[in-house]
Amino acid sequence: MLESPVRIRDEVSAGGGGGGGATTVYTERWDWVMTFAVNSLSKVFHRFNPYRVQSKPRFCRGIGVMSVHNSSSSSSSGNVNSSDAPIPLLTPYKMGDFDLSHRIVLPPLTRNRSYNNVPQPHAAVYYSQRATKGGFLIAEATGVSDTAQGYPDTPGIWTKEHVEAWKPIVEAVHQKGGIFSCKFGMLVVSPLMPNGQAPISSTDKGITPGLAGVDWPPPRRLGKDEIPGIVNDFRLAARNAIEAGFDGVEIHGANGYLIDQFLKDQVNDRTDEYGGSLENRCRFALEIVEAVTHEIGSHRVGIRLSPYTDFMESAIDSDPDALGLYMANALNKFNVLYLHVMEPRVGGTVLQGPEDEIPHRLLPMRKAFKNTFIAADGYNRSKGNRAIADNYADLIAFGRWFLANPDLPRRFELDAPLNKYDRSTFYTSDPVVGYTDYPFLEEA
Repeated sequence: MLESPVRIRDEVSAGGGGGGGATTVYTERWDWVMTFAVNSLSKVFHRFNPYRVQSKPRFCRGIGVMSVHNSSSSSSSGNVNSSDAPIPLLTPYKMGDFDLSHRIVLPPLTRNRSYNNVPQPHAAVYYSQRATKGGFLIAEATGVSDTAQGYPDTPGIWTKEHVEAWKPIVEAVHQKGGIFSCKFGMLVVSPLMPNGQAPISSTDKGITPGLAGVDWPPPRRLGKDEIPGIVNDFRLAARNAIEAGFDGVEIHGANGYLIDQFLKDQVNDRTDEYGGSLENRCRFALEIVEAVTHEIGSHRVGIRLSPYTDFMESAIDSDPDALGLYMANALNKFNVLYLHVMEPRVGGTVLQGPEDEIPHRLLPMRKAFKNTFIAADGYNRSKGNRAIADNYADLIAFGRWFLANPDLPRRFELDAPLNKYDRSTFYTSDPVVGYTDYPFLEEA
């Protein structure tokens, strides 16, 4: 069924190229054959947008006044205003202490090329290719401990060797003028734990045997007395990331990772203070946020969430709207730099609608959260421009298209054709093919 071993969906966000016809088809997503599989369809999105941009947008800092528009005035290429108006995705933005030159974000994209969990020199080439002066990049998911990996050849940040290996990679991005954040978390829904250990979770309920062709080992419910140790792993990882030169960190609380399993009520069946009520289920995530912000400062901390995912029986919630809104408000108390949220879409689903139509399920979270809001998953040039112009998000993350187009901001500026991505090379170990050999515009 699967073409190739590929990373979980949050690491390769969907999206389309610039231009095109009147409809958009979201292509099927392929998951890592050993761990994940598509489990659900996306929810129906609200087509009415009540949050049109005003003459002085509430959150669009650093942007000149833009003309008010409606959907009938936009073109399929993503020009939501007149031809001489700035392209929304390419307008500057102030994110905390960082001056961004555009709104296009490289999200975390796991590539399985960090042999034995050590970042490699070819990663410096890969990330620097995608770096621009004032551009924001988020590194691939990085383990906070040896029990956090879950699958092979993904980078770590828990040893001195890891820190030293990351330094030249971070420096390569900084030499191009980029802002670079380290994304880390704990992937525990996996049969590949070290020394045959049982994967840890908020529950001891197992995944259905045979799901995605894997006989999943039953998880072990994380003991209450173990939770401070996990929180400390995140704290130390944050310290190590700053030592490696990263400008900040992104806590991974999305798509079936350990934090997400605590957040979701269809997974978390605990009866202690980490389960039951919405407040209790969010406690673990917020304790990690507190520890990390205290360690390196809130101005360096972001978090990624996916309240709407229905992922392999390990990330389901009965009221994702309430969960997302609660977390957005709770995160304000820590004054974290940004909130990075995935749209409620799932690969394999075909969505049809106007080329520049954007969903609005995340609006309550966007309105509630007071700092930078990043939307991800399912965006193309046109939808990204519309989302920025309508003040639906401050920044837009593009996954597969940034993977295949190292000069994506330039291509969006020119509305140029995009390289097609090659699924078969997403998660191979080759240090060049499908990694650093995608051509730039002048080479295509």
